[in-house]
Amino acid sequence: MQLIKTLRWFGDKDPVSLSDIRQAGATGVVTALHHIPNGNVWSVEEIQKVKSRIEAAGLTWEVVESLPVHEAIKQATSDQDAIIENYKISLRNLGKCGVKTVCYNFMPVIDWVRTDLHYQLPNGAEAMYFQLSMFIAFDIFILKRPHAESDYTPKQVAQAQSLYEQMSPEEAEKLAYNIIIVTQAFIDGSVDPNEADPKKIFLQLLKKYDHIDKYQLRENFAYFLNEVIPVAEESGVKLAVHPDDPPFPLLGLPRIVSSEEDFEWLIQAVPSLHNGITFCSGSLGARPDNHLPSLFRKFGNRVHFLHLRITKLLENGDFFEAEHLSPNNGVIELMEAIIEEQNSRQHAGRADLNIPMRPDHGHKILDDFKRKANPGYPLIGRLKGLAELYGLEQGLRYKMKYENI
Repeated sequence: MQLIKTLRWFGDKDPVSLSDIRQAGATGVVTALHHIPNGNVWSVEEIQKVKSRIEAAGLTWEVVESLPVHEAIKQATSDQDAIIENYKISLRNLGKCGVKTVCYNFMPVIDWVRTDLHYQLPNGAEAMYFQLSMFIAFDIFILKRPHAESDYTPKQVAQAQSLYEQMSPEEAEKLAYNIIIVTQAFIDGSVDPNEADPKKIFLQLLKKYDHIDKYQLRENFAYFLNEVIPVAEESGVKLAVHPDDPPFPLLGLPRIVSSEEDFEWLIQAVPSLHNGITFCSGSLGARPDNHLPSLFRKFGNRVHFLHLRITKLLENGDFFEAEHLSPNNGVIELMEAIIEEQNSRQHAGRADLNIPMRPDHGHKILDDFKRKANPGYPLIGRLKGLAELYGLEQGLRYKMKYENI
């Protein structure tokens, strides 16, 4: 009984190859059909083509990340039913091909957000950083979202204005480009990288949510789940929703997968075990009221996929990607809870004991500086994280077994 060691792969354009992934110590791959537009069907032929490539490299395709949920579904527009039908067909085809776990998210417009993709740590490594005041400066003074200032305190607005006034026009445009394009383009972003005025298009996308609050978005999510989960059950596929990143409202958009209350709502909406969770310790850890081991112990039976990384949360709301085994961050207790959940599944006769795990984001270190990997996905930094987490897992398994003799 082990966690399945995986790394994410972005296909042919990824500077990190399948050979690299295998040499890093992973046995499985997490990937998607990035060349197929959101909302279109994933055919058996296209799925099998990627699966065969992965298997030829001596690896297994463990998790789809992700089968994107189209904005029409999140907004409940008139064409949502046709797009949901495509989603159902894709789930059936994945099941036919033996790919049984699908990670996805229900975040409107924008997937994940950082303000600095090259934050330098004291040891010279680079991490990704979210500076709240910098993001507010982007929202109010660069993007100029209507009425954005009403979402923040006067003190926050003043701090953001001070930061903005210190920026050159080039720095302001680079910040906007990083948030709207760079962090999104390689994961099916909403704005075309070649768009002449990405801020204008981004504002148009945000405006579509003017009348969609948290409760309406939940209704739209529940509709989607009630349509697709029965198909997932029939196909032997488990859906695993990824938490919001970061786990709080941004840009006037609601966030509905951020907290214990949200997970409780998710389970009540559709009780099936096929309606599951991707437990991302990094995303959830960016919120001070989320105690990771407690959350996992409460919802662990629904976890079908693990993203293990550590977020260092600062008092002012900033956070950055810390070492995978940073002290005093609960990662040891979290790993203990994961192993306990596996033992519970074994006693319950469940077949899904070996939960896929990936180290998620890694620091850019050593020869990573010579390779143009996607933000958050350097090879050696993730190799380091994978090795650390595997060592922690094995050490705890030995300790827990010894204590139970």
